Amino acid sequence: MLDRTLLLALLFCAGTALAADPVTYGTKAQQLISKGDFVQALEELKAATSRFPYDLELKHQLAFTYSELAKRDLQAGRYAQAGENFKQAHELIPDSKELALMRGIALYLNKDYSVARDELIQAGEGSESLVYQGKISYDTGDLPGALELWRRAKELDPANKVLATLIEKAERELPVESRMDKGYSSMFDLGFDAELPPGLSAEVLDALESAYNAVGADLGVFPTTRIPVLLYTRKDYSSVTAGPDWSGGLYDGKIRLPVGGITKLTPQLRAIIFHEFTHVLVAELTRGNVPTWFNEGLAEIEGRKEYVPRVPEVRGNHLIPMATLTKGFTGMAGTEAGLAYQQSYLMTRFMADRYGWYAVQQVLKYLGQGNNMDAAVAKALSDYSLDLNGVVREWRESLPGSGTGDAAQ
Repeated sequence: MLDRTLLLALLFCAGTALAADPVTYGTKAQQLISKGDFVQALEELKAATSRFPYDLELKHQLAFTYSELAKRDLQAGRYAQAGENFKQAHELIPDSKELALMRGIALYLNKDYSVARDELIQAGEGSESLVYQGKISYDTGDLPGALELWRRAKELDPANKVLATLIEKAERELPVESRMDKGYSSMFDLGFDAELPPGLSAEVLDALESAYNAVGADLGVFPTTRIPVLLYTRKDYSSVTAGPDWSGGLYDGKIRLPVGGITKLTPQLRAIIFHEFTHVLVAELTRGNVPTWFNEGLAEIEGRKEYVPRVPEVRGNHLIPMATLTKGFTGMAGTEAGLAYQQSYLMTRFMADRYGWYAVQQVLKYLGQGNNMDAAVAKALSDYSLDLNGVVREWRESLPGSGTGDAAQ
């Protein structure tokens, strides 16, 4: 009969050998990955690679797990964390151009332009790498550089319609912006037509800095990346943006303002500056996942603190459907657009007044995490047991002439 002590010793040694087997680590990690438990798989593989640093299969499994976590971070808008996880994966497989590309894209989305460009250059001369290098040049004010990169990308991918749109837009902007003078403040890069009145650019920069502080306090965010702003004559603004005649400004990654005919900063222009800067912050907070009515409603709140325009009356029995207000307003005629902005303002103002700015900030946070507006409102107003339909219902009841129709449909 085998001695009990010897048996226990043999079992212990066998267990130790089994735990030290890289195949066992890899199999367990693979089982966790198949269940979607990448975090636990990551811990298993980190422990395994520390024991077996020269095992290539474990190293590739660990890199794969880091990259899958990074992709989840990207989808959730956690761009800095995605960049870090792609970095960990790339260090394990330094020859991978795909991992360099993905990290470059994550860092571009996080507006970490300098490091993003370095990663994208490492990714080589592929079309996607050139597209994002071009976007960095475009976002930092180098239109000729952006065009050169995008044209090279187009040679590699001639059927890419998105790329064709980028090139067409940049070609439309270049003749106007190439003759602009430049101005700067702590957070803003200003381009302005040399024919504009002297002193106006400085007044605009002062208003932008005021908006940075005031709107940032309401929405709870202060950007750290410099923000480009362009001042146009009305003719140049129309040719560059192709916007509707009633448009008083635009934010498309750059704040664009028509100021032709203005000799000094007016309350109306100051209001537009606050309006457009609000779009900058909403885009940063939501990653663009925001219905138009909420985006424009917040911008109207901030703009009307500086100047209150004449607005159409909104009555509860004559409301624009929410489905229409969720989309863009640029295709609307002037009268309908005025009603759309006013209704958006009233709904958003109601939310801020009734539930507080913290609730508004929470809605923006949940939108930034990828939730739709219904879910974002329900989470932000869980203490009130309200969803979006409940908020709209309460708002409608506060309007004159309420009681018919359904604005939430």
